[in-house]
Amino acid sequence: MIANRKTAIIVGALFILAAVTSIVGLLLYDPILNGPDYLTAGFEHKNQVVLGALFELILVCSAIGTSIMLFPLLRKQNESIALGYVCFRFLEAVIIMVGIVSVLSLLTLSQQFVETAASDASAFQASGTLLKAVHDWTFMLGPNFMLGINTMLCSYLLYKSKLVPRFISVMGLAGATLIFIAALLEMFGIILQLSTWGAVLALPVALYEMTLAVWLIVKGFNLTAFASESAKTKTNELIAARLS
Repeated sequence: MIANRKTAIIVGALFILAAVTSIVGLLLYDPILNGPDYLTAGFEHKNQVVLGALFELILVCSAIGTSIMLFPLLRKQNESIALGYVCFRFLEAVIIMVGIVSVLSLLTLSQQFVETAASDASAFQASGTLLKAVHDWTFMLGPNFMLGINTMLCSYLLYKSKLVPRFISVMGLAGATLIFIAALLEMFGIILQLSTWGAVLALPVALYEMTLAVWLIVKGFNLTAFASESAKTKTNELIAARLS
């Protein structure tokens, strides 16, 4: 039980760390992702952009960490779905990594533009537009599309196992549905990700993750659920032994 308590605290801390680093990383990227003079502003704020990439790397590690820590508990309910949660969480992290590479590549492009005092700015602008588009798509496919899928799988298993209060699991199911809908709307250009509707649809899943994180740190997992699961496992083992 002590091990389960430690797991709960670690998972809660990782969820909070992932949320904080994602926000800080995006804010630090501002000079190179926003504004018409991003090719010069990016290099002028080189250290800030690199620091933003570092924060996003921490985000990647935190996201993967949550799935790894939760897998041994979730697999007791349904190993296939638990494995699916881990896989989609990894896919989310991989897509975020592609976004990080695009931003760092854009930083290199910015450096070349400034140092060479390029006369043909159109070629640099075209390359910059492409790299920014890659980041925009990864920002939508990772933290929205894949997040919706893996949150749905995790919340379903939490609801089924009763490891946390069911109102939290229901928050997760609702938040996952809304963020997935947001991703689809953004893919077809109906709404913008950085818009009022994008924020409204993304807010529930953020509230779910923070509520889950705080609950796990303060309360931990439901020990009754563990006891029930342990008793069920022993019963199944006894039945299997008698049948054999």
